[in-house]
Amino acid sequence: YDEVDRLQAEVERLTGVRIFDVHIGDAKNLSHPSFFDNTDTYEIVVFRGLSPQTTVDAIVTRPMTFLNFDRLLVTVRAADSRSVAQVKSRFVNLPGKMPQGPDDLMQRLLSAMVDHYLELRQPLAKRLEDWQIQLLDPRKPFRDWVKLLASRQQIRELQDLSEEQLDAMQEWRDYRIADLSPAMNARFADIVEHIERVRNHARTIESQAESAVQLYFAAMSHRTTEIMRLLTLITAIFMPLTLITGLFGMNFEFIPGLHKSYGFWLSVAAMVGVVTGMLAYFRHKRWI
Repeated sequence: YDEVDRLQAEVERLTGVRIFDVHIGDAKNLSHPSFFDNTDTYEIVVFRGLSPQTTVDAIVTRPMTFLNFDRLLVTVRAADSRSVAQVKSRFVNLPGKMPQGPDDLMQRLLSAMVDHYLELRQPLAKRLEDWQIQLLDPRKPFRDWVKLLASRQQIRELQDLSEEQLDAMQEWRDYRIADLSPAMNARFADIVEHIERVRNHARTIESQAESAVQLYFAAMSHRTTEIMRLLTLITAIFMPLTLITGLFGMNFEFIPGLHKSYGFWLSVAAMVGVVTGMLAYFRHKRWI
């Protein structure tokens, strides 16, 4: 990124072609989405890749700009690009597999960038599993809603990112379809297919997360219903007991059995009988 200002003059010296100022501005814009554009003398592809600072909790992306000439490929990217380092290491280890042209080199770099997205699938799936376990843990209520919403937002941003990448790659392939060899066309088709796999995986994770949240609220609603049912049954059982104790607690001179030795035991027997009868009735109705 630091050498973008010198790029225009250097490329013009090597190829005789001057890069448009608007494309220089695109290369300097670190927030630029993935896109494709072409001129009579070169093509420009901006493709957003993952930063080394990316974690499962924070997906960080940054652009790599490709300026594709007839016999030259110019990239504008961060100095610590993992994709460039990965492709360079392959050249060192397999010198016989050197790129045969700008399209070949761009395909290898794009493939390495997309592979980093594919590597995110397993950590994202594991994170979703952790969220599901926390959501459905009956021992404690779930409280990390801010983190969960942030994760869902990142998954949606990953979907949008994949959509932009797909549009850029499809437009480039449509523009170059007549010039690409069958082998090269197949290799770029693989890149498109891998991007679609990332997008579909992000959609699946978002859908599963949404289902887990709905299941959590359904479980909470069921638990609340069970608590209310239990409280209602307890209230229904104690209402007649309250009535009986209230009758014997009234301040009247004459209450049947009030001054008899069996009066207390008669009231206790009546209360036990009422509770037993109500419990038997509730069990018969399968309310308990």
